[in-house]
Formats: sequence, C-alpha cells, structure tokens
Amino acid sequence: MSVPAPKEQHDQLRSADLSELLGHVHTCWDNERRSLSRQLHDSLGSSLTALTMHLGLLMQKMPQEAALQDRAAQMKLLLQQVVETNRQMQLKLWNDKLEFLGVRVALRELVAQFGEQHKMAARCSLPDEELSCPRSHNVVLLHALEEALRNVASHAQASAVEVIVDDNEDAVILTVKDNGVGLNGAPPVLAGKFGLRMARERAAYLGGSLTLNGTPGNGATLTIVLPKPAGA
Repeated sequence: MSVPAPKEQHDQLRSADLSELLGHVHTCWDNERRSLSRQLHDSLGSSLTALTMHLGLLMQKMPQEAALQDRAAQMKLLLQQVVETNRQMQLKLWNDKLEFLGVRVALRELVAQFGEQHKMAARCSLPDEELSCPRSHNVVLLHALEEALRNVASHAQASAVEVIVDDNEDAVILTVKDNGVGLNGAPPVLAGKFGLRMARERAAYLGGSLTLNGTPGNGATLTIVLPKPAGA
C-alpha cells in the first residue's frame, strides 16, 4: 500500500477540513433561517392577523359613505397583500411543513406547487411511509429538490418533470427527471450552477453524492444518494 506524499496528504486533510467547515456553516445557516421564519410567523404574522380582525370590525362600524368604504377596502386589500408577502417570505426562509407534517408532505407539495406555478406536468412518487432517515437527510433532500426544480425552470425548457424518492435499507435516493433540452455535455456539468453545487456539498457532508446527467434533446436526470448512518 502506497503512502500519500506530504503534499497529497496535506491536500486531503485540507479538503476534509473545508468540508467539515462547510457542513457546519450549512447547519448554522439552516438554524438561522428557521429561527427567522418562526419569528415572522409568531410576531409579524400575529400582528397582521390582529390588524385584519380590527379592520374588519372597523369597517362594520364605519358610516356607509362611499369614499370611506372605498378607502377601507383599499386598506384591506393592501393588508392582504402584506399577509401573503409575509407568508411567502416565511416559506422561502424555511418550509415549516418539514417540521410539522413530515418530509413526504413537504416534498409532495413542493412538486405540486412547482407544476402549478410553471404550468408543467409534475409527478411525484414517494414511499408509502415516512422516510426512515435522520432529520439532517430530510433537510438536504428538500433543499436538493428545491434547487433541482429551480434548475429545471431556468434551463430545461421542459414540459414535464418527474420526482422519485426511494427509501431502502442503505440509502435514500432522490431522482428528478425532466423532458427538456438536456445537457450539452460540456464538463464540468455543474459549472456555474452554484445552487446545485451547494446541494452537492451538502450531500457530500453526509457521505452522499449528487450527479446530473443528460444528453442534448433527451432531458436531464439529477440523482442524489444519501447513505443512512448505522442504526438509522
């Protein structure tokens, strides 16, 4: 067995150190985003709900003057827009469905919303039971799917996308297939796709991998494999 040269050994240690640091940054980032989302829900969300109720009561007591009623209706519409903006900000920061309803619901609804938003046929195949893997794996799966769908919307020019999740004894596997323009094969495949590269690093931190394959005119397939820790 050959012994690595000092420089090669140094590079390996450096790579492992950077991977560990990046994993720590991702964890801290996720926790901060989840905290901010919860604050928006608990503080701003509660205040907006109270304002909506107070405005409704005020409109019932107001004189039936057209000008006043019209102004109140405009205020109500503006308040509804703020409520929706707050909800969208919460969702972009953190998908609470992952916490309260489980990763299966979060993945399925993400695919359904994507299809509706982009007017695209979006199918999702999931295990019948909740995934038997740590929460860290669920977070990475959800982020990876978000990035994969964002990539499909931005580059694939596809009319259909299929998402498949397999849960076996050794690993959880996420596959995202589209019927778009495919890839031109210029290496490296993920060049310039920083969101997918971050997802790949997240997978690598858990001992897994992310690959993106395809040929021109035949769509593309993204696959993420997350090995399960012993005893999971």
